[in-house]
Amino acid sequence: MPLLPFIIYKAVLVIIVFTITLLIAMYSTYAERKVAAFMQDRRGPNRAGPFGLLQPLADGVKMFMKEEIIPTISNKFLFVLGPSLAMFTACITGAVIPWGTAFHFGQYTFDLQVSDINIGLLYILAITSIGVYGIMIGGWSSNNKYSLMGALRASSQMISYEIAMGLALIALLMSTGTLSLREMAQQQAGWHWNVFYQPLGFLIFLICAFAETNRTPFDLPESDSELIGGYHTEYSSMKLGFYLFAEYINMFISSAVISTLYFGGYNMPFVHRLGLPPNLEALLGVIFLFAKTFFFIFFFMWVRWTVPRFRYDQLMNLGWKILIPLSIFNVGLTGVVMFLFHKI
Repeated sequence: MPLLPFIIYKAVLVIIVFTITLLIAMYSTYAERKVAAFMQDRRGPNRAGPFGLLQPLADGVKMFMKEEIIPTISNKFLFVLGPSLAMFTACITGAVIPWGTAFHFGQYTFDLQVSDINIGLLYILAITSIGVYGIMIGGWSSNNKYSLMGALRASSQMISYEIAMGLALIALLMSTGTLSLREMAQQQAGWHWNVFYQPLGFLIFLICAFAETNRTPFDLPESDSELIGGYHTEYSSMKLGFYLFAEYINMFISSAVISTLYFGGYNMPFVHRLGLPPNLEALLGVIFLFAKTFFFIFFFMWVRWTVPRFRYDQLMNLGWKILIPLSIFNVGLTGVVMFLFHKI
């Protein structure tokens, strides 16, 4: 493909992925309240627009219109940098996710992936590691003891669970032999989903994803019963909105990554037997990936309104004394199985 059409195509794809990410995150706030209302036998948002569908827009307008407050004793540069970094890292993580197979138009082929780098999984882990700095900087720069405690909780929690997550992914890499998310998705065509080969690794990764996104029962960094609002206590207006929005973006991206790594990504079992046109098959793959992603988003919400919050000692014990040993055992087990079946 010539350079100029390639640049235009990539720019359009970036805009589409970014827009869809923001829209899904925005309406995840609406879905969360509807799921909570269903579980608590009430209606949830139902005033702003039909069925309350305009509630996220009303929340956004309220955030923009609220007074902007920056504490006088805070580090103003870092105070602004914190939510900006959290939002930035959340948005760029989806660049390596393959959203579907390629579309074909004439002589041109358009991949539904912003960047197919051969270390895509390593890229996701790196960006996830940087994301903790947004929370840590925001809590420290606020010059508030509750914010600092929330930031310390977040940093120790996310660093602890990243170890177990990384070890779980090592076992997955041993069985797939690649760091490319597109290659992983291609290997799972049909029913060859990685969750059948790495069930323990999937369970560990799923639990760590809850901890990495600060979702209940791992929402200790913003525990209002102990820390008022945690690391974003001093934030208002859209700076607070960025922190809250980044959580829902991370939840969406985590769900898409789980679907890609362990549940076949855009692959539909037996769809190749239907003899569909390639572009229609690619479109169905996109729909199938988003269906899996929406299921895991619902699962995140379901757990939030079902399971109570951990105590902090329980959270640390789970990470260091249970998940890390289990993930090490899973790596060893994977190596033994691969050796016995002559995979290495």
